[in-house]
Amino acid sequence: MENTINGYYKLSWRERIGFCSGDLAQNLIYQTVSIWLLFYYNNVYGLDSAVVAVMFFVVRIIDVIWDPMVGAFVDKSHPRWGKYRSWLIMGGVPLATFAMLCFWNGFSGSLLYAYITYVGLSMCFTLINVPYGALGSSLTRDTNEITILTSVRMLMANLAGLIIKTLPLLIAIFAPKVLNEQTGEMEAVYNTPEAGQAWFFTMSIFAMSGLILLIVTFFESKERIVMGKSESAKVKVSDLWMELVRNRPLRVLSFFFIIAFTTMSISNAADSYFMTFNMNATPFMTTTFMWFGTIPAFIFLPMVPAIKRRIGKNGMFRLFLGIAITAMLLMYMMMNITSLKACIPLLFVVQFVKSAGVVVATGYMWALVPEVVTFSEYASGKRVAGIVNALICIFMKAGMALGGVIPGLVLAWVGFKAGESVQSPMAEQGILWLVTLIPAALFVLAIYVIGKYELTDEKMDEINAAVTKDKE
Repeated sequence: MENTINGYYKLSWRERIGFCSGDLAQNLIYQTVSIWLLFYYNNVYGLDSAVVAVMFFVVRIIDVIWDPMVGAFVDKSHPRWGKYRSWLIMGGVPLATFAMLCFWNGFSGSLLYAYITYVGLSMCFTLINVPYGALGSSLTRDTNEITILTSVRMLMANLAGLIIKTLPLLIAIFAPKVLNEQTGEMEAVYNTPEAGQAWFFTMSIFAMSGLILLIVTFFESKERIVMGKSESAKVKVSDLWMELVRNRPLRVLSFFFIIAFTTMSISNAADSYFMTFNMNATPFMTTTFMWFGTIPAFIFLPMVPAIKRRIGKNGMFRLFLGIAITAMLLMYMMMNITSLKACIPLLFVVQFVKSAGVVVATGYMWALVPEVVTFSEYASGKRVAGIVNALICIFMKAGMALGGVIPGLVLAWVGFKAGESVQSPMAEQGILWLVTLIPAALFVLAIYVIGKYELTDEKMDEINAAVTKDKE
């Protein structure tokens, strides 16, 4: 029996898993794009790194216009199947369609086709991500319940990551065999135009699986804390920017999001280059390396509620971001020492430690989104969950854009040559910067930013009590 007093709902495990399946669904698409789209455009589809970097930037500018419109519309609308749940179905079908089309090479090399499909994918992702985030804020006010829910969400997101990082193996299975000029043997590869159809087939599996999971989330989630029609009628697109001005915790969290997603996108995009060109890795070795970047989530995320209770939110962020920074610097030093560069087991251990820091810090940040929604309700009297999640989505996508632009520009600057199996020492060094030094510097900035977040658990208890008292 759920507790329904003043919005402090206790969720069943069925609802937790049902709701969090939506994160698995979105990440089957989002993480594929974040990790592999630059690599695909560059090595399979046939676009130059700098051209792709510009395209990623342009699409993010479009998002700055589009996302506020979606946030305001979601808050104002009251669809038949639920204020937020409805969009999981209405946006899920076009999202899955554009995801498949992005990885179809029927118009290989066409920049126009790449723009159309990537813009469509990004717009449809907003139609899912904004209401999904708002749906999470509508489930309960209980801060402990939100922490548990976030841990389950991030486990689902990392399960998606584990699946997606098998992509080299899947491509190798489906791709035609080509001649390896160095060994003289026929091999299945995933970084050539010949693998194009295998990429499309694999993405189709991910996209359709994501759509099915969104339907599961639709049926298993229950909206409880939402604005009434009289309140939502007053919502305007301009409220988004006003909310950013008056909601200081939201500003802090938004800037943390842009740094976190920039860092994750750079690392995710660079890992495939690092293993392919710096380490000359096989598809199996590449997948194993990426798995070591995801497995820590299943070990450490279930510990987050206990860790947070012991050292607090800011202490947890400092600890795990510090672990990630230390491991990145260690990896950089290893790769510049010839004897250590060949020690693959040590490389995998460092990757595991680095990822333990990354997944906890960047996973727990999602638990803060419902808090800034409640703070907005406390400060303004309106629970604009759609507006807040649209802002978060803008900054998240801005981070994804920078995380796509920076690798493209760095690769162009260091002279990376797409289509060549052996790169220059300068190109290899540039790839190494993307995996280690650049993310480490950004995480130092992230520690400073999140240190400004002021909503402790005690403060949130006071705010929730005040909000619920006003509604009695």
